[in-house]
Formats: sequence, C-alpha cells, structure tokens
Amino acid sequence: MLEPISSLTLLVLLVAAMVAVIVALLVGAATIYLSRRDGATWPSALIRGGIAFSGMLTLLLLAATLAVVLLQLRS
Repeated sequence: MLEPISSLTLLVLLVAAMVAVIVALLVGAATIYLSRRDGATWPSALIRGGIAFSGMLTLLLLAATLAVVLLQLRS
C-alpha cells in the first residue's frame, strides 16, 4: 500500500505541473505559428495548436505522475 504524499512530494508535483503547462503552451503557440506560416486558416491553426497543447500536456503530466509514484515506491 502506498504511503500518504509528503509535502515535499506534493511541492515537486505542483512545480512539475506548472512547468508542464508552460511547455505545453509554448508547443501549442509554436504549432499555431508554424501552421499559419504553412498557409492554414486561423480556425485550422487554432485546432492544430489545441491538439498539440493537449497532447503535450497529457504526456508531461503522465511523466510527472510516474516520477512521483516511483519516488514513493522507492522510499
């Protein structure tokens, strides 16, 4: 059975979540920019950016959660 989450683990998880959101925003913005440069319309570029944002956010938060679980299992 897993132990309760310590305050340090919670802090690390929150910082990782904030970094994940910032990185996902940058990826989404870059996708919108590159889509517009490729000649896509604004609605199409925004959809592509949203898909890139959500995909990157999902992957980064999955990695952060996995890291926290592995740290809990180690201790």
